[in-house]
Parts: sequence; C-alpha cells; structure tokens
Amino acid sequence: MAISAPSARIRFDVFEADLRSGELRKHGLKIKLHQQPFQVLTALLEHPGEVVTREELQARLWPSDTFVDFEVGLNSAVKKLREALRDSAETPRFIETLPRRGYRFIAAINNALPVEAPATVTPQELEDPGNGAADERTRKTSLPFRRRWLIAGFGVAVLAAGCWFFGKRLLQRQSTSSTATPAQIRAIAVLPLENLTGDPGQDYFADGMTDALITDLAQISSLKVISRTSTMRYKRTQKTLPEIGNELNVDGIVEGAVIRSGERVRVDAQLIEAKSDRHIWASTYERNLGDVISLQNEVARAVVNQIQARLTPQEQAHLLRSETVDPQTYELYLRGRHFWNKRDEESIRKSIDSFQHAIQRSPNYAAAYAGVAEAYVVRDDVPPQESFSAAKAAAHRALEMDESLAAAHNALAMSLFAYDWDWTGAEKEFQRAIALNPNYAQAHQWYAQYLRTMGRQDAAVEELKHAEELDPISPVIAGGSGRYGKQYDVMIEHAKEKLELDPNSFATYRMLGTAYALKGMYRESIAAYQKARDLSAGAPHSLADLGYTYAICGKRAEALNVIGELEELSKHRYVSPYYFALIYTGLGEKDTAFTWLQKAVGERSISLASFRTGEELANLRSDARYRELLNRIGLPQ
Repeated sequence: MAISAPSARIRFDVFEADLRSGELRKHGLKIKLHQQPFQVLTALLEHPGEVVTREELQARLWPSDTFVDFEVGLNSAVKKLREALRDSAETPRFIETLPRRGYRFIAAINNALPVEAPATVTPQELEDPGNGAADERTRKTSLPFRRRWLIAGFGVAVLAAGCWFFGKRLLQRQSTSSTATPAQIRAIAVLPLENLTGDPGQDYFADGMTDALITDLAQISSLKVISRTSTMRYKRTQKTLPEIGNELNVDGIVEGAVIRSGERVRVDAQLIEAKSDRHIWASTYERNLGDVISLQNEVARAVVNQIQARLTPQEQAHLLRSETVDPQTYELYLRGRHFWNKRDEESIRKSIDSFQHAIQRSPNYAAAYAGVAEAYVVRDDVPPQESFSAAKAAAHRALEMDESLAAAHNALAMSLFAYDWDWTGAEKEFQRAIALNPNYAQAHQWYAQYLRTMGRQDAAVEELKHAEELDPISPVIAGGSGRYGKQYDVMIEHAKEKLELDPNSFATYRMLGTAYALKGMYRESIAAYQKARDLSAGAPHSLADLGYTYAICGKRAEALNVIGELEELSKHRYVSPYYFALIYTGLGEKDTAFTWLQKAVGERSISLASFRTGEELANLRSDARYRELLNRIGLPQ
C-alpha cells in the first residue's frame, strides 16, 4: 500500500526518512543526501515492494522539456542513494534493480509517523522579489537545491508533489539564523557551477560560465569576490557551505548549475549565507547561447540586488549592458579561458589557439583579444619579443573595441613593465585594470611585482596581501619571498598549508624550496625544488631554481648538470639567459654570470623583473657591471 509522501516520516532498518523536510537519518544522525537521490528514495518508499519504473522516476525528477541525459542522471542519483544507505546493487538490502525496468524497495518498513501538513506557499512567496520584470525568455523559481545534485530544470518547481516541499523548505531556511541579513554580505564566493549535461566534455562550458559570473561580480568595488583559482578547488567537494565560507573568509556563497543543449543554455543559481547555510535567493534563467552574456549579467544583477551592494554609475551600466555573441565564438572563447587557467605550457598554447579561432569567427569580439593578450604574457616558451609584441597588439586591439576590459589593461601593463621598461605607462595601466576590476587578484599580484621592482616594498606587500585575500588558496598568488620578507618560517608554514589543499602544485613547491634555501636548509630546499621540477615537467624556471641551490650548497657537479639540461632544452624552446646567470652566480663565477645577464638584458627577459630585488644576485651588486645593467634597464640604483 502506498504511503503518502507529504504526510509521513518513514522508518526502515536503522534509517528514518522525513519526507517533509527531505532529510535522511541513521541512528538519529543526519546523513548528507542531495535532493535528486532523496526524490528517488521518496518514490520508492511511496510504493514499497512495488516496481517503480525508470520512466516514472524520470518523470518525477525531470519535466519533459528538460534537456538532460536521463540515463546518466538517474543512474548517478541511484548510486548516490545506495552510497548513503551503504547498499549494494549486487547484494541489495534496500534497493533492488530490475534491469531495463526500474527499481524496487525491498526492506521492511517499520512504521510511518504522521506529521503536520506543510504550510501553504503562494506563488508570490516563491517569486524572486529583487529581480524586476521577467524577460519572456527567463523563468524564475526559488528552489533550495544543494550543491552536488541541483534540480535539473525549473519545471520541477511546478510539479504538484514538489511545490509544497520546496516552499516549506524555503520558509524553514528563511526563518533560521535571523541574526544576519543579506545586507551584511560583503564578501562572496562563486562555487563552480555544476555541469548537468551528463557529458564531462562540457565541463569547460560550466567552468567558463562560473568564470564569467565571477568576473561580473568582481567589478563591484563594494564587494569582495574570491578569485576563480581558489573557488575551483571546491569543485565536487563534500565540504559543507559553512566550512567553505570559513576557509575562504566570505559571508555569502553562490552555487548553481548549467545545462546546455544545442543553442540553448540554462543556469540555476542560488545565494546562501555561508555561516548559517541559510537560503537567501534562488532563480533559473534560460536563453539562447547567443544571449548568454545578458544571462550572466542578469544573474549578477540578481545577486547584487539581494545583498544590497552599493554600485557606482559605471558598475550599474556594466551590469545592465546587453550584448549578443556568435554561439560558436563564445564556445571557443570559453575553451580558451579554460586552458588559460591551467597555466602549463601546452594549455597556454591551446588557449591562444582557441582565442584566435574565436577571433577568426568574430573579428570584433574584444574579449577574445584580451584573452590572447593575457595568454601571451604568461607564455615563456618563445622569445620575449614574440610573446610581448603579440600581447601588446592584442591588448591594444581589445581596448580599441572595449576600453572597460580590465584583462586587456592588465596584459598591457605587464607588457609595458616586463618588456618595454616603460615604468610610468605600466603603473598607469595596472591602476586602470584594478579600478575596473577591484577584485582581480592577478592584477594585484602583477602590480605588486612592479612595485617591488621600483623599490616600493611596503606598497608591494600590501598589494600581495590583498591579492592573497582575493585568492587565498592559489599556489601562485603571494608565492614569492617578497610577501614574507625574512619571515622564512611563516613562508614555510603557508607553503605547507597550500600543499595540503593542492599536493600537486609545482608553484607551491617552488615557494617552499625558496623559503628553505633562504633559511639555509639546503637539503630540504633541493627536495622541494626537485618535486617542483618533476611536477612542471622540467620547466626551465624549476631547473634554474634547483641548479642555483645545488651551486650555493657546494654541489658543483650537480649544478653543472642542470646547466647542461638547460642548454639541451634551449635547442627546442626558448630558455632565458637569466637562468644560466643565476646558476653561475651561485657557483661564484661572476664573469660568466655577467655575460649571461648581458644577454638577458639584450633579450629583455621577463626574469629581469627581479634583477634589482632578488636576493639570489645580492653578491653581484657591488660590481660596477651590475650598476651599468641597472642603468640600461632604467631602474633606480
């Protein structure tokens, strides 16, 4: 006999399922189970001992107009449910699989306890109060979905069996933690949007949409927005929202999902108060792919409205802009950003290729030019003249079309700083980039590098601290010794903390190796640098670090071997002369070191950015040739 889901709390074995609150407990302790697996459990408990077909479950979980891979989604939901119950498909205790038909709940149900009827929720209570008039292509609901298994499709909200549940849950969450209000949210993190297509090959699209939403929100000067590098660490995490909020030091968290099918894209998003896990707002948006930028702006506007963030006229204009883009162009752009964020050499080349293909399709798409510019700035396998000339050209072209692109200003600033040695022009562009996007951690970090080169150490440290606040888990941000001064133990501790979060970060191992070397712990430094070399596939900068440390601790043969590796590598790709100079400095061979430094200056190697401040070259500074090189670069003595 079927048990009415809205009126029962059902016990079986050591479990209790509260169909009103959507909670599963074991021995009285709550078990984490997301909504789609719980919906499957509810359907099975309503018909104990009976077959619930796959078609019935699909109709219950997804409306007919939802474009999602039913098979993948249903299989995943059942798998998650079995994991929560510690059940086995081969030897089931609770859920029996009937191949090609469906599932059956086979355990005995102990009792069904009546509970109070759910409160009635009006459509107005479910309506998003801060989003203005709805676009005819946009439907809005207020769904309290969880991170891993977000409800795939806004049509679920209008199902008779689900409306009362979602409304009740929303009112329950809104009635808790009343000590905080949306207006108190001044720091926010956007977690990776879930890819609900069932195709892992579409992850780049969901990640790109996450990146775009972060970029939109990051331009709000009154709001602190955590950078993508840190939030991506929580992709598919099992951590609770309060845990994430505490680690990132934010008040609010945006989470959601993306479903893309052909030329249509839909975004489900919700805003949660991090400390209390209190639901604040949720909505669903659907557009043609060509209108996806307007969709992203609308989501950002809704978040800003809910937290009552202060906006400048320029920020208001940015969020209200309407822009269409060729769908294939936008897809290529998202692929480019996906690869750029990986930062390894092969991925950087792929990112440039994707951006350039986007430009070929749409020659007036400014964002793709900005992507090319930033990708060439970090590309180091070609001579500086090639990379920075391409970066400047792309940045200028992007700014001709859209002067408000912070990424283009940032790339131009780095080019003027690292290659042109135009100190005044570089600072102007860095400041412009930060003004346009105050939460751009990469701009703050590069500006800090500029300030340190200029001898403005206190200002550099402040910029680095700000960058680290915006990107606290990044292995790259604040990775250099300039952030810590002579606090080597603190630097070591922070590096170890970062490695706990990402044990395969070569940049963090470089940071750790530098700290050990500066402290004179050469054995530990060598071990860290060897790990960095292996993780970076023998990148020149990692080899140079290792070779220099071999040299200063008396391992001459090993240092010379590294020089040989760099010479061999230079036959296949660009290797900066600065790396050779560094190792020869460690060996005490000043004449040879200055010969290589002369070459580095002639090629305008980006590594010269640390020429004036790097502690590795300290024993060269009393030499007249050092001052001559400073004059050539145009740096103060």
